[in-house]
Amino acid sequence: MEHKALPLHSHLATLPVYQPGRPLEEVARGLGIPFDRVTKLASNENPLGPSPKAVMAMKKAAESAHLYPDGNGYYLKEKLAALHQLQRSQIILSNGSNELIEWIGHVLLDNRSNIVVSQYCFAIYPIVAAMFGAQSKIVPATDFGHDLEGMLQAVDASTKAVFVANPNNPTGTLVNAEALRTFVSQIPSHVLVVLDEAYVEYLEDAADFVEVVRSGAMPNLLLMRTFSKIYGLAGCRLGYGMASTSLVAAMEKVRQPFNANSMAQSGALAALDDQEHLERSRQVNREGLTQLQEGVLAMGLSFVPSSANFVLVRVGQGKEVFQAMQRQGIIVRPMDGYQLPSWVRVSVGTQAQNQRFLKKLSDVLE
Repeated sequence: MEHKALPLHSHLATLPVYQPGRPLEEVARGLGIPFDRVTKLASNENPLGPSPKAVMAMKKAAESAHLYPDGNGYYLKEKLAALHQLQRSQIILSNGSNELIEWIGHVLLDNRSNIVVSQYCFAIYPIVAAMFGAQSKIVPATDFGHDLEGMLQAVDASTKAVFVANPNNPTGTLVNAEALRTFVSQIPSHVLVVLDEAYVEYLEDAADFVEVVRSGAMPNLLLMRTFSKIYGLAGCRLGYGMASTSLVAAMEKVRQPFNANSMAQSGALAALDDQEHLERSRQVNREGLTQLQEGVLAMGLSFVPSSANFVLVRVGQGKEVFQAMQRQGIIVRPMDGYQLPSWVRVSVGTQAQNQRFLKKLSDVLE
C-alpha cells in the first residue's frame, strides 16, 4: 500500500515558530550548574513573583483540582467588571492574551484579508495572521516606536485589524496618549483596533481607553490585558479582553471550554485585591529601569528608553552576547528574530539581579 503525505496546508511550510525566552531549568541543565545560580531576565516576568494572597488562593483551589473550573469565569468577570465599570458581557477571559490574538484570526481573518502592524511589533501578531492565510502590512518604525500616521495610511479595504501595543514589546516605547486617541478615532469602523495593554499597569498615568469601551462609542475596539506581567502569574496563563458585547459574543463562540483553569481564576481574584503588592511591583520596576538604563549608559551602550518592565540594549553582536551571558548564568533575550541583531532585551529584575546582569555584561563586553 502506497503511503502518501498528509495534505497539510502549504502556508505552514513558511510559518515562523515563536521562540520564548529559555527556561531556567533548561539553561541550568545545559550548563551543568545549580538551578539557583541562573538568573532569568528574558521574558519580562515580575521578579517579586505573584502576590502572597494569590499563592494562598491557588493552594486552596488545588484542593478542588478534580473539578472542572467555572467555564464562564463568573466571579472573575464580576470583579473585573466592577474594577473597570463595565458589564460582564464586555469581558472575556483567555489563556494568556495570546489566545485573544488567535480569536481575532478565527472571527475576522482569511486569505483575502490583512492586518496592519508596526515594524517592531510583538511577533505573535503576524504569526497568527499567517496561520489564517492573511497578510501583514508592516509599517516602518519611528524611533523604534509606532508611526501612527503611516499605519493609518496603510489601512485599506482588505484590512481587518490594526495592532498597537502600548507600551510596545520588544522596544518599550510609549505612544503619546493624545496621538493615540486621534489615531483610534480615525480608523474605519469596519477595522478592529487592538490595543495590547499587557504592560499598562506599569505606567503611572496611563491613557484610559476603557472609557471608550464603556461608552459603546467604538464597537471595533478591543483592549487586551494580562495577569502575566505585573501580577506575576505568567505560569497560570490568564488574560482578558474588554470590548463590545457583540465582539465578545463572537469570540465566546470560538473559545475552547474551560480555557481559564481554576487555580488561575482563584489567583487572579486574590491578586486584584492585593494593591500593596501591585504598588511594590511598580516601584521595584521603576527603580530597576533607572538602575539598568544608567548602568548600560555608563558602559557607553545605547538603549531605547522604556516605559515597560524591560530595556532594549544595543550590544553589538546580540546573539553572541546572549550566548556569552548565558554561560555566565544570565538569560537575556536576543533580538535577531525581531530584525534587531545588534540588540538584546533584558527584563527588570531585583536590585541584586540587575547589578549581577550589569557586572556580567561588562565582563562579557570586555
